[in-house]
Amino acid sequence: MPRFTGFPLAGLDFYEDLEADNSKAFWSGNKKVWEESVRDPMQALVADLEADFGTAKIFRPYRDVRFSKDKSPYKTHQGAVVHTAQYTGWYVQIAAAGLFVGGGMYTASPAQLAALRTAIDDDVRGAELEAILAQLVSAGFTIGGDKLKTKPKGFTVDHPRIELLRHQSLTAGYEFGAPTWLTEPGAAEEIRKSWEELRPLVEWLGAVTAQK
Repeated sequence: MPRFTGFPLAGLDFYEDLEADNSKAFWSGNKKVWEESVRDPMQALVADLEADFGTAKIFRPYRDVRFSKDKSPYKTHQGAVVHTAQYTGWYVQIAAAGLFVGGGMYTASPAQLAALRTAIDDDVRGAELEAILAQLVSAGFTIGGDKLKTKPKGFTVDHPRIELLRHQSLTAGYEFGAPTWLTEPGAAEEIRKSWEELRPLVEWLGAVTAQK
């Protein structure tokens, strides 16, 4: 595996053009750019991070359009995920807007969601999560995830952690954009630092939602 040397800006330009012309003709004519400026750097990056975080899955560039009104054939970003538990782990993405990193639980089975809410309801575990999220927010991360508009069943609206209890998924992400270091080998270290900052959230979620 070649060493990671950064994400070329040509990859960002490729996705900007793909957003304007999401066609097989454009893809076929520019596939080499995607391979050299997106696919190959992503493969090298996750290989570099594997010892610290685990084996990554690199997503296919093709969209599943079977049940979508949008029949655009290609994704306008390239992502990779390292799973630490079902639906939980670290994420990295390159797109026209640049680099995005994230982590957390992006969806949940009914059993996982019940376990998550039980942990949030618990004064000790719930306080742990609040502290983890506060630290991430102070570091510039944005807390995300699907949320109920109303309270979940079994909880009152005046619960001290009602906003967390509304979560059906829970993530934290950081939009880097296109900093000067994106095209350099040091980008791997910046991503590694961000994933380490996300580790407490990823590990907390994995621990409380683990299948018994």
